[in-house]
Amino acid sequence: MAEKKPKLAEIKTKPTAVSAEEFINAIENEQKRKDSFVLVDMMKKATGEEPVMWGGSIIGFGNMRYESPKTGRQVDWFLVGFSPRKANLTLYIGAGSEAHAEALKVLGKHKVSGGCLHINKLSDVDLNVLQGMINSYLSRK
Repeated sequence: MAEKKPKLAEIKTKPTAVSAEEFINAIENEQKRKDSFVLVDMMKKATGEEPVMWGGSIIGFGNMRYESPKTGRQVDWFLVGFSPRKANLTLYIGAGSEAHAEALKVLGKHKVSGGCLHINKLSDVDLNVLQGMINSYLSRK
């Protein structure tokens, strides 16, 4: 039987030419703005990549082709990223995976849904543990 070729899907969230720095500077909440610049530094250090706006509210670093294990559908996506949402900081670092289970126990105040890590403010978590989670996630990519 011939192997089924994965299909590259077209998604709405794509890299834009908008400056991540300008986007962050426009955030009204001062703490969220400061935390966003810390996250930029952490992710930039981990990836060696510059921040790129994906859609209107996600800051991503690097590029990869992600394939859904359930459907086989492929999309072009960023390696790691975050979004400074009104309710919290949403980090895209594969937080729902078993590989992060031990780190999540000692991270601090957070929530996980799917592969996203939700943090109200960075002072609620251990930044060394968070950096380790980012590095660990990247080492599996």
